[in-house]
Amino acid sequence: MNRRIPTLTMTGLTTGYRSKKNDYIVGRELSASLYSGELTCLIGTNGCGKSTLLRTLTAFLPSLKGKIVVRNRDLSDYSRDELSRLIGVVLTDKVDVRDLKVCDLVAMGRMPYTGFWGHLTEQDHILVDEAIRLVGICMLRNRPIHSLSDGELQKVLIAKTLAQETPFIFLDEPTAFLDYPSKVELFLLLRRLAREKQKTVFLSTHDLDLVLQMADRLWLLSQEQGLLTGIPEDLVAQGKLGDFFSHPHLLFSPEHMNFQVKTDVPGNGVKVKIEGVEGVARTLLCRALSRYGIMTGDSSAAISVFVQNTADMPCYTLMKKTDILLKTDSIEELLQSISVSISVPE
Repeated sequence: MNRRIPTLTMTGLTTGYRSKKNDYIVGRELSASLYSGELTCLIGTNGCGKSTLLRTLTAFLPSLKGKIVVRNRDLSDYSRDELSRLIGVVLTDKVDVRDLKVCDLVAMGRMPYTGFWGHLTEQDHILVDEAIRLVGICMLRNRPIHSLSDGELQKVLIAKTLAQETPFIFLDEPTAFLDYPSKVELFLLLRRLAREKQKTVFLSTHDLDLVLQMADRLWLLSQEQGLLTGIPEDLVAQGKLGDFFSHPHLLFSPEHMNFQVKTDVPGNGVKVKIEGVEGVARTLLCRALSRYGIMTGDSSAAISVFVQNTADMPCYTLMKKTDILLKTDSIEELLQSISVSISVPE
């Protein structure tokens, strides 16, 4: 397979803010690459400099040190007009355009090409309509901006960026105020645009669970470790992702590629033996028991639960020695019965 050529490469990049007296450094010696046709996601701890890095890569902030090369040319060599045709940016800043309709805001993406007076040609209108269609917001085109939900507005801003016809799309935490289904829709949309239009799509986010399922490439940024990059599976296999968010109550599961919470509930000395079928019903039961500090799997336990599936429904039989105490399909009811049974003396 031929080696892929990056569309953007940063080498030894130091990010931060420059003043007359001194420089405030946020990130040091950062090196990585972006590729067309990929969705790359930047994740990291609070205050690690994600937004500063994104604003530096989009030329909103100058770099303090190092190089950013975009399409074999230094980023600092591009004029503002050239950058407006190169990089489309969706930031977290609120858009105050109450009197505009959706189609008007999307049409503003053509401003780099329309000149001073902003007159749209027939070709401009075609590109605006195509952007609206690609994002799937045709039903919104005549809606006023102030009537949109946060998720709808994010889609409109992405359509505006598509109408801008830039090979790069950079987004700063685009899912910050969206509900879960809207987050999923947005990730799917961005990945589809990267694939179908061969765009370089780069975004910062805190949605780690979605990132691990949908990102082609990860940038892991922290003040302690700097910047780690790679595809999600390689980062997991190398142990880098599991070590990245070091916290006493977090445990990374390489098999499921997600973080799980370790609860602080102390063990209460109660032991329950679990028998019966394996599967989801048993897994959910063990999860609930663990949350209440009840140990499982001890063959000497006086209390046992037999798990079975009946007509596609779980059935839990609670026993104390040889006596059946309860049969139920409710884990909540089972937990209550266990609590009562352990409080009754032998």
